[in-house]
Amino acid sequence: MVTQNILETYIDSIIQITTPYGTGSGFVVEGYIITNSHVVGGLKEVVISAKSLPRTKAHVSYDDPSYDLAFIRAPELGIAHPLQLTTEAVADGDDCIAIGHPYGLNYSATEGIVSKAARLQGELEYIQIDAAINPGNSGGPLLNDRGEVIGVNTFIIQNSQNLGFALPYYYVREALDAFLAIGNGDVIRCFSCKNQVKESEIEKDYCPECGVKLEVAKQRREGYKPTGIVALLEEVMAQLDIDVTLARRSQRSWRFDEGSARIDVNYFENGIIIGDSALCRIPQENIEALYDYLLEENDLLNYLQFSINENVVYLSYLIVDSSLTLEEGKTALRRLKELADTYDDYLLKTFNAVPLKRDETE
Repeated sequence: MVTQNILETYIDSIIQITTPYGTGSGFVVEGYIITNSHVVGGLKEVVISAKSLPRTKAHVSYDDPSYDLAFIRAPELGIAHPLQLTTEAVADGDDCIAIGHPYGLNYSATEGIVSKAARLQGELEYIQIDAAINPGNSGGPLLNDRGEVIGVNTFIIQNSQNLGFALPYYYVREALDAFLAIGNGDVIRCFSCKNQVKESEIEKDYCPECGVKLEVAKQRREGYKPTGIVALLEEVMAQLDIDVTLARRSQRSWRFDEGSARIDVNYFENGIIIGDSALCRIPQENIEALYDYLLEENDLLNYLQFSINENVVYLSYLIVDSSLTLEEGKTALRRLKELADTYDDYLLKTFNAVPLKRDETE
């Protein structure tokens, strides 16, 4: 099966995972999304999206820092061709395909070979591959030429040329079988004694089997808690009925849609907060009339202003973090939401502005 056919056949099983700490990949097997523990970042709740699934919150049911594995409860996706773990041994020189979302580039597939089927790293064996994988590929599937999962893309050696490593399928099979045998409830695997333990049986973050401190239990219990200006920005959005968890792209970046408009909010290291909406591109005709209109509107607008950058028309709100208050933030962001949705339609219809292309899976 050629790479293009494999990608087309199994694309519905490939998941993008977002947390405040970054993005990664995952894939659906037997009703769960398989990914890396470091991708979910010790959180119980993450955001997932797929070809047939808009961004939605999902629950992390299993976290295993020892194998760097995590299982997320998968929603009903109606997958026509579900992925399956292989049952055949992997050999040096086998063809392989890595699929994931490196650097946010959705559904990227790279081909390569298995350089070493069992490369020992610490206590575990890994499949060493020369297929290019990058940040964002973590947690995605490594497939053979039949489209079977042979591993979970897990890490690379920095500053090397295509030295990637995937956790082999047999570790995934072992962990998944043990997890399913425990039954209902969330499970953590102790990095010390290697036992899977129900989270409900963990007291004060200590493993009930060997007594070691479980950092992942503490992380899951505490969850993500923004502070300072970030917390204030998220409170502003929450009071405007924006689902902050779904909007969050990182600890300092948010995106949400209002009608046909898309709004991005970014908090930069220099203390500047910018909320803006890319509305359209300037037309080839009626340019002067469009410019005049934008300048006239800028004289009337409060909190907001129009600008043009590389022929894209933006409606923006800018403020220094030390000046942000809850009430001002609510007023400005509410206006940005409402007016962006109004202005993008108006500019398209009145001045024949060019609509923006948008990746709807973002």
